[in-house]
Amino acid sequence: MPRTTPPRPVDITDVAPRLAPLARTTTRLHPRPGSPSVPDSSIGGPLLWPTSEPWPYCDGPHERGFALDMSLVDLRLERLRAAVRGRNRTPQEQKTLGQLESRAYPLTSPPIAPHHGSVAMLPLAQLYARDVPDLPAPAGADLLQVLWCPFDHPPDTFMPRTALVWRSSAAVTGVRTAPPEPAAVQYPGYLPEPCLIEPEQVTEYPHLLELGKDLQELLGRWSTWEAAGAAPDRSYAPAPEEFYQDELSVAPGWKVGGWAPWGPTDPVPRFCPACGTGMDPLLTVATFEWDSRDQTWVPHEDLTAVSSQRPGCPDPRMPTAVQIASGYRQQLYICPADPEHPHTELMQ
Repeated sequence: MPRTTPPRPVDITDVAPRLAPLARTTTRLHPRPGSPSVPDSSIGGPLLWPTSEPWPYCDGPHERGFALDMSLVDLRLERLRAAVRGRNRTPQEQKTLGQLESRAYPLTSPPIAPHHGSVAMLPLAQLYARDVPDLPAPAGADLLQVLWCPFDHPPDTFMPRTALVWRSSAAVTGVRTAPPEPAAVQYPGYLPEPCLIEPEQVTEYPHLLELGKDLQELLGRWSTWEAAGAAPDRSYAPAPEEFYQDELSVAPGWKVGGWAPWGPTDPVPRFCPACGTGMDPLLTVATFEWDSRDQTWVPHEDLTAVSSQRPGCPDPRMPTAVQIASGYRQQLYICPADPEHPHTELMQ
């Protein structure tokens, strides 16, 4: 079932016509747990990776710090047990449980993560241009593959390190079926749950912090909204600009392109380390698909799941099980002059 974002409660260009030229499209990925295969666009699914091409490894550093490392087998077993708790298991689930239980570590012998040396990277996303209209694929490429190392990398970053690969899917002949995996992940939220995606293109406008002072002041006056016949809910009366920020500007969740979701820090220009060109948002890796501040972004098809969510059930806002820090987003930026220049990362 495709996901559909409700129309914005207000056409912001009626309120502030100067915003019209700043409109950008973004592709909301709407990941949903499933069983993706190599030909699918996915989050955490298998990659169309040539047998002749080496698998990416991260050389670190991989420091233990205060992390509670967990083997991939144990984490997958824990998740599957939680998913089938209280209901009958399918034959495939029963088979998978048996396979994982035979490989799980005894509780008395927790695994030791490979903190020294190279670590095999995990598939994070595979996106075909046919599915994602905002994917800025370079000439000759129709596929973006994103991998990450499931450890923090202090002192520079406290989030997974990523690798991007652009390729032509038609040029791949032999496909690797059993890629290497790390022995452990630093945090459970660094192992993506395999998800299919349901892409949807929507329109965004810049984050409030990226607007000039004159526009911020315009959106901060209640009279501006009343004059346009578009006054938001009275709960926004003390700060109407927050209505713009929460419900009219930047879409939440996993997405490709669009505007950057700032907040924890003020906007920071990103420049290509190879040529100095200003960089564009490529992929937003989100902990949550939405939160309490942006309920109008919840797809029509998910409204029932939100209203009927019960304690102990999977959180419909976290289909990928990815968690960045305490609930942030990891943003990947690329160079518009050459998407194959080195990319950059930022946590927001």
